[in-house]
Amino acid sequence: MQTPGGPKTMGELSPSKMATVDDCDVTMDPEMEILSDEELEREAESFKEQGNAYYIKKDYSEAFNYYTKAIDMCPKNASYYGNRAATLMMLSRHREALEDSQQAVRLDDTFMKGHLREGKCHLSLGNAMAASRCFHRVLELEPDNSQAQQEVKNADSVLEYEKMAELGFEKHDFRMVVFCMDRALESASACHRFKVLKAECLAMLGRYPEAQSVASDILRMDATNGDALYVRGLCLYYEDCIDKAVQFFVQALRMAPDHEKARLACRNAKALKAKKEDGNKAFKDGNYDAAYELYSEALTIDPNNIKTNAKLFCNRGTVGSKLKKIDQAIEDCTKAVKLDETYIKAYLRRAQCYMDKEEYDEAVRDYEKVYQTEKTKEHKHLLKNAQLELKKSKRKDYYKVLGVDKNATEDEIKKAYRKRALMHHPDRHSSASAEVQKEEEKKFKEVGEAFTVLSDPKKKSRYDSGHDMEDDTGNMGADFDANNIFKAFFGGGGGQGYSFEANQSSGPGNFFFQFG
Repeated sequence: MQTPGGPKTMGELSPSKMATVDDCDVTMDPEMEILSDEELEREAESFKEQGNAYYIKKDYSEAFNYYTKAIDMCPKNASYYGNRAATLMMLSRHREALEDSQQAVRLDDTFMKGHLREGKCHLSLGNAMAASRCFHRVLELEPDNSQAQQEVKNADSVLEYEKMAELGFEKHDFRMVVFCMDRALESASACHRFKVLKAECLAMLGRYPEAQSVASDILRMDATNGDALYVRGLCLYYEDCIDKAVQFFVQALRMAPDHEKARLACRNAKALKAKKEDGNKAFKDGNYDAAYELYSEALTIDPNNIKTNAKLFCNRGTVGSKLKKIDQAIEDCTKAVKLDETYIKAYLRRAQCYMDKEEYDEAVRDYEKVYQTEKTKEHKHLLKNAQLELKKSKRKDYYKVLGVDKNATEDEIKKAYRKRALMHHPDRHSSASAEVQKEEEKKFKEVGEAFTVLSDPKKKSRYDSGHDMEDDTGNMGADFDANNIFKAFFGGGGGQGYSFEANQSSGPGNFFFQFG
């Protein structure tokens, strides 16, 4: 029972009171006019026509706005969604266009243009199988539709290029993959998946600026694309910018925690950096054997990292030269320049190794390559020095003829001449065959030439500076007589100061020298 003065329920209100409530005036917004269905359709058609006008003028943003107004008026009209889908395609907003196309055919499954646009959106986004289904639906509705017939062929081509690219990637034929993706992207221009695969293969081919450009384009449209972030990191990793690369791999993993490629690349990058730094430290500490092993271990981490591996080969070559493994050092430097033809440091290291082996032709070739790339005073000096040593190597090596070191003293040169002159004197080989006599006579003459040059300070200086003493025809001409040098050295005259006599007991061809 209601208490006096308390609030009354609706059932307790008197009829007169209820009438008062119903009869109260409500102020209406004059613009809030209720339109009939027919009026809504006319208004929507008006918006559509305005949208069409802007579409013809290629003002796609305004066309989009008017088609949207038409849809707001009549959300059940399939053609409005179809028109807006066409506009969104022109604005390269393919995913939104796909949604509108799908809504259009949901409203009207016989809407041929809707199916055609849905297929085009699928194809642009790289969904070739879904696109093909849409185009076949168009052909069911209109069997002679030439556009749908062509689009079916385009979808089939994309599917074929996808298969070829997959096989190419498995075989590490990255050029083939890039080719296939370029062809596929002609029809699937908005497919991020194809673009990322192309960018990854460009990175594997060392075409880093192109790969970076493709990945950056994707990230401008979708900053959270884990694949594109991975490719950016991959490019930096392969350019030996390992710290920056790791940052991108970590970011990619934040966006896509299951991204296995990013996870593996991040692990490899960290391992490679650590192993390389350990090798560098061992080298600086003079622990060359340890450094050699550490660089070797680093080279096994990622064979695809061309730039870093080129540096590791060169570093190992430097260690090899310190360990006197010159041939191994040359081989490592050769591997380095094979990986990176622009790697100046590897050419310089290999050239020095060639110099150490007295293989001057090869040294000059490497120094020429370096000087053509970087024309510095230091490189010019190295090249000139190698060219001088090459020129010197083409002459008779008088030090080698006498069997002495290049720093031999005057007494050492005299002793060497005495020994070699007696060894090769023609009289000592008078009973030998004509062939042997001719060879020994030649050696005897060379010993005389060598002594003539190396015993004269001025001639020796010119010889050491690279001058070809055989150009001095007055001294080293065809008429040069080694016997005169021999006589002058041993103090004899007219052949009276010395003689070779056969030792009968020692057999033929055995002689001893006797001063008179």
